[in-house]
Amino acid sequence: MRLLARPLRAAQGLRAAPPPARGCRGAAAGAGLCWGLAAQPPRRPLSAWTGLEALFAAAGLRRFLEEQAGGRGGPELGARIQRLWAKEQELRDTQELARADENEDLQKLAEEEIASCQEEITELKRQIVLRLIPSEETDNSDLVMEVTAGVGGQESMLFTAEIFDMYQQYAAYKNWRFEILEYFPSEIGGLRHAAASIAGLEAYKHMKFEGGVHRVQRVPKTEKQGRIHTSTMTIAILPQPMEINLTINPKDLQIETKRASGAGGQHVNTTDSAVRIVHIPTGVVSECQQERSQIRNKEKAMQMLRAKLYSIKLEEETRKRYNARKIQIGTKGRSEKIRTYNFPHDRVTDHRINRTVHHIESFMLGEELLDEMITSLREYADYETLMEIISENVKTNLT
Repeated sequence: MRLLARPLRAAQGLRAAPPPARGCRGAAAGAGLCWGLAAQPPRRPLSAWTGLEALFAAAGLRRFLEEQAGGRGGPELGARIQRLWAKEQELRDTQELARADENEDLQKLAEEEIASCQEEITELKRQIVLRLIPSEETDNSDLVMEVTAGVGGQESMLFTAEIFDMYQQYAAYKNWRFEILEYFPSEIGGLRHAAASIAGLEAYKHMKFEGGVHRVQRVPKTEKQGRIHTSTMTIAILPQPMEINLTINPKDLQIETKRASGAGGQHVNTTDSAVRIVHIPTGVVSECQQERSQIRNKEKAMQMLRAKLYSIKLEEETRKRYNARKIQIGTKGRSEKIRTYNFPHDRVTDHRINRTVHHIESFMLGEELLDEMITSLREYADYETLMEIISENVKTNLT
């Protein structure tokens, strides 16, 4: 900015201040957000998110950041806050100087400088938000995903199979490991129930808001009169605990073996390979017959049991901590309707953040569109969390 200021100030001494730059209208001129006819606004960096500007415009944030910069937030956070304020002042100075000059070369230089400042400001805001929001204990955990067909009969089971495949493809898209723990298909290629282990970098942090009721609206393959049906399926996302997070007393387990049932080849009904484990104090049941080996089935059944017990433990802790708080982003519970897949209108709507995306077939591929939806949910949750932190800080300062 200092390199730009010198030629602009020199030019100011030769001319009177001109009217607002070409292309400015209304409030944009007063805010210094004007661009020449040939210039385009800078492309928003990938790190930007829709709630960022609203968040930093929130009442009480400035005072909260001042407290963090004053030492409460640590030297690293304080340095980023100071850098943000300095960069915002630099942006204002550059915009003021640019508005006072009509020279095309200087205007182009100003636009480049403004674009660079705005990108750095957005990135600094993102970094500050990430350091202000406390991470959850489970964010770096792996997870167990359970899918279950709901209302809608065979159509619900077909949709459940499609959703299960979508998340398997999403795991591949994110370079995570996806291992099927149990799988119970229906007669016409659908899925009654299945569970899978998903392991990888921040897997639970990305997937934690996918739990709940997913609803589909479309004409089923079994429908002969072309009527649109509504069906549902349920997803549970269970963080996988570390050994230090959860200890299970072997005396509390009732382990049963039985012969596997269903399609599966010669080993079905010939060996006691299926395993069923009951946690006696809670009544939680886990079973697996996916593998030919009883040992492997026991390992997988224990993995699912640990995830279920850990999820119960976390839910109890959350209720104690937030018993008076309504979390708009959702409870991550399996009874909450979170998303609708409307095939006739080619759209997917997430009801928690009121976001709709089109190209439903691309969404179901489990790649970029699904990743963008998941990112939006995480960002909105971060926005809510930080707003609550600021609100609590204001209340504390008033008392």
